[in-house]
Order: sequence, then structure tokens, then C-alpha cells
Amino acid sequence: MVQQPMSPNQDPNNQPEQPEKIYLPRTSESETLKKIRHTASHVMAMAVQKLFPKAQVTIGPWIENGFYYDFDNPEPFSDKDLKAIQKEMVKIINRKLPVIREEVSREEAQRRIQEIKEPYKLEILADIKQEPITIYHLGEDWWDLCAGPHVENTKELNPKAIELESVAGAYWRGDETKAQLQRIYATAWETPEQLAEYKRRKEEALRRDHRKLGKELGLFIFSDLVGPGLPLWTPKGTLLRSLLEDFLKQEQLKRGYLPVVTPHIAKVDLFKKSGHWQKYKEDMFPLMAENADLAALEQGFVMKPMNCPFHIQIYQSELRSYRELPMRLAEFGTVYRYEQSGELGGLTRVRGFTVDDSHLFVTPEQLDDEFLNVVDLILSVFQKLQLKNFKARLSFRDPASDKYIGSDEVWDKAEGAIRRAVEKLGMNHFEGIGEAAFYGPKLDFIFQDALEREWQLGTVQVDYNLPERFELEYVAEDGSRKRPVMIHRAPFGSLERLIGILIEEYAGDFPLWLAPVQARLLPVGDAQLDFTKDVAAKMLALGIRAEVDNSGDRLGKLIRNAEKDKIPVMAVVGAKEVETNSLSIRTRASGELGAIPVDEVVQKMKDAIANYENF
Repeated sequence: MVQQPMSPNQDPNNQPEQPEKIYLPRTSESETLKKIRHTASHVMAMAVQKLFPKAQVTIGPWIENGFYYDFDNPEPFSDKDLKAIQKEMVKIINRKLPVIREEVSREEAQRRIQEIKEPYKLEILADIKQEPITIYHLGEDWWDLCAGPHVENTKELNPKAIELESVAGAYWRGDETKAQLQRIYATAWETPEQLAEYKRRKEEALRRDHRKLGKELGLFIFSDLVGPGLPLWTPKGTLLRSLLEDFLKQEQLKRGYLPVVTPHIAKVDLFKKSGHWQKYKEDMFPLMAENADLAALEQGFVMKPMNCPFHIQIYQSELRSYRELPMRLAEFGTVYRYEQSGELGGLTRVRGFTVDDSHLFVTPEQLDDEFLNVVDLILSVFQKLQLKNFKARLSFRDPASDKYIGSDEVWDKAEGAIRRAVEKLGMNHFEGIGEAAFYGPKLDFIFQDALEREWQLGTVQVDYNLPERFELEYVAEDGSRKRPVMIHRAPFGSLERLIGILIEEYAGDFPLWLAPVQARLLPVGDAQLDFTKDVAAKMLALGIRAEVDNSGDRLGKLIRNAEKDKIPVMAVVGAKEVETNSLSIRTRASGELGAIPVDEVVQKMKDAIANYENF
């Protein structure tokens, strides 16, 4: 048997000590952090304007892990400038300036802004509806329009818990036709220890970054000629997508889902009828019309932002009987959203993505049971993907908003169905008011990854409104015509986002069943090559994704390359292995396993893959 060196991450005595866990609340969860970050953003803006007198400030809100401020400055900010700004911030904080709230009339606010010649603030003022106008001062030297909240004095900020992070471009009001600004991102915490933990997680996030790992593992690329937010999938990445699709398709077939395929574009009339054109137009790609006259009449074709109106057409193609319900139509349908370029991010925010979409048409009496069955499917999917840390969000409408369609009565019925389901299942859940789709409430599954970041994955929606808008019917048992209820569901959500999240959650170490290459055979020399190829062929014939490294490199390099490529099972083949018809097995999950007969290796791999387990 060929002996192989054990890598450090396999040695239980060589594991790095884990730091004591430090809780990092998001801004929305902590009034203290909200005040700290609001105030720190003002301190940063004051420092910028002191060092760069020509810089004009625009907006400076908190975000979940820090804050930013957008500036209009003649010259781009450099890394050296960031260091100087942070140094100036320390000076401002140490001056122990009081943070003073002042209420003024709109006219007085306008006069002061005109006096300092900052036109962006005039636009911001115009958008403020309530009066009086609130202004916050840092001592007597600087002020800005703001609603707060803030700390009472800059001495409450710990300069060792604040760090400027980066500079990025941003358009005023997010509009590409308006001025391009410079956005300085920063973070602020209560203690230096929290900042250190935040930086550690950022470094770990860089190590796990799916854009970096996706390139290293050869899964996907982006092309400037194709355009931002439109990933191109390589053979390995396409295989990974297919594995996920096939896995869910098999689960769906077991549960009575019917596969369908629909076009990528449709007449805009379809989306006018569904309400997407009226409520979702800003997120859709522009209308494609044959001429200017038709464009003026809003007649033409659009890229689909959703699959549901297409599935409705299939349901509506013939009169349905209650005996046909529930009808479960399923499609891996690619949809298109015109995301702003500044909001795109690898696979987690793209312009074209594939949704594991299904629309269930059910009778009102079937709604509760079907909803529970969908949740059961989603939980089963999460289990096999080894996603354990999630909670359910009841995404309900905000009654004060006008973005929703339908009556209060149907919304109450739909929200009641979701609430009954989570209570019956005893699920850990919370309410998200205002998070509903415009046509109905949702049950969203919020996953927390290894870095405690939250992502929305699966979703289930109850919809009384689209059946009403499209006048859907079925023939009831008594011969009358009745309206079905729709359930929209997607266990994966976006396939692209799911893969990006999985890459980062696994740090590229996919479980055996999902790995594009499950086994790599490493012949020590040319004399073992034929035997190795025969074993690989046997594995391939039985559905095990195996390959042979016949590069001729030394064994140490073969192993290092397999480790770098994160291959779950490595099989070294030397003279002894050929003689005994065995493989010297080394796995990423369990380390060295020694020499094992070929047939036993193959059977164990088949069993592990079938049961979604590691070797």
C-alpha cells in the first residue's frame, strides 16, 4: 500500500483553536448600534468635508453591518485618503462634540442649504414630507439633514471600533443618467472586540467567496461581452446545476408534480392582466416593440420576470374538474430582472436566473393540506443539502401600502392559511410586515450561513388574487363553477443564488452526492495507468463521477492538486494496489482509510451517494 502524507486539516491534534464566539447584531436589531452608526456616518462626512472642502455630501444611511456616505468630489478617493479621513474622524471623536438635534421650518432649512451651496441637500429636503425639518449638529462646526437617532456626544463612539472599508461608485438616486458619486463604506461597533470579530468574518467570507471559489473550481464565468449579471456555466458548473435540478425533479415526480416548459418572452398584455406590468415594471427589462407607434401604446413583448402567468395559461387551456385538483405544474424556468448594475453580486444577485417554480391549483378545502405538503418538500430538500440553520418568515402585507392587489378579505384568508401551517408544524418563525408579494403573502425560509449571514431560499405563497384576475374556474362536485386557489412555491428559490450560497457554506467542499467529480484516481506511474483507467470506467458505468489524473506528476503533486480541487474521494494506485485489486483511499471527510478492495470501494460509494452521505 502506498503511504500518503496527511494534510494538516485532517490531523485532530493540529486543529486551530476556535475563538470565543462573539455575537454581532445587525443594525436593525440594535438601537445602540443604530445610534452609533448614524453618528459615525456624520463624523465621517464632517471629516471628509474638512479634508476635501469641495466635496458635497448626499445621503449617509446605516446598513446592516455598518454605514456609508455618498460624496460628490472632483477627485477620486484613494486608500491613502481613507486613512487620512479615519485619522481625522479620531480627532473629531476625541473633541467630545455634543450631537444636537434642531427643528427648523422648511423655509429655514432651505435658506441654510442655499447658504452653503449644497444642491443635493435641496433635493433631499424636497423629498421630506413631514415637518418640522430635523437637523443634527456636531458641535458648532457641521450639520446635516437627518431623522436620527444619534448618540448624545461623540465621546460615546469608540474610535478603535470604527473602520473605513472601501470606496465604490454610486449614481445619485441610483439613476445611471444622473451624477456619479463616490460611496465610502465603513463599519462601527460598540467594542474593538466586535470589530475584530467582524474583520475575522470578512476574511473568512473572502476565503469562502463563491466568485473566487467558482473560478478556482471551474464552475462559472462572467464575460464583459455578454454583460453583467449574466453568468456562463462551464461543464463542471453545468453538471452541478443538472444534479440539483435532477434531484428536485425526482422528488417532485414522487409527489405528483407535472413538468411543463414555457417561453422566455411574452406579449406585455399577459403581464398587464397579471398586474406585473403595473406593479413590477421598474424591475422588468424594457418593452420590445416593432415600431415607435406600438411602443407608445405599450404593445410588444417583454422578457418574463415571473413564470406564474404562463402556468395559469396552461391551467386555463381547458375547463378543469375538481377531480383534476390539486394540479401541480412545475418548471425550472429562467426569468429576467433588470437589476441595477451596482446591486449585482456574483451569483447571488443576477439579471437572468432559473427558478424551481411550481404553481399548484387547489380547491379551498385542499389548501391547508397542500401547503403543509409543500413545506414538507422544502424541509426534505434542506435536509439533503445539509442546510440546518434556518427560520421561517411570515411575509405579510403592510395594510398602509398601496403596492398590493386584492381585497382585505382574500388577504386575511391567505395569511390565515400560512399562520395555521407554521403553528401546526411548530416552526420557529417571525413576521415580516411589508415583505409579501404584491398578489399574496408568503412563507419564506431564511437561512443563516456559516458566517451568520442571512439568505432567503425557499418560498411558499398563497394567492387568491391571480385566479380572480384571470377568472380561473373548475367544475365542482355539484356541477357549479368555482374559483381555485393558487400556491406558488420554489424550494431552491433562484438556482444561481442557491449554488452561490452552497459554495460558500461548504467552502467549495461539496458533499459526495453533489460534487461534480466524486472520485479522482491517482496512478503512481505509467505501469498502473491501464488498471486505473479500468477502475474509473467501472465507476463511470455505475454512475460514479470518476476521473484519472494521468498528468504523470509525482504523487505528492497529484494529491495536492486533488486537495486543491476539493475532490471528495482520492484513490492512489501503486504496484501493491494493482496486485491486490484494491485502492488506497483518502477522503476529505475522513482522511486516510487505507487499502480497500475495488468492489468494496465502488459499493460503498454507490450506497453513500444514494443516501446523500459522505464516503
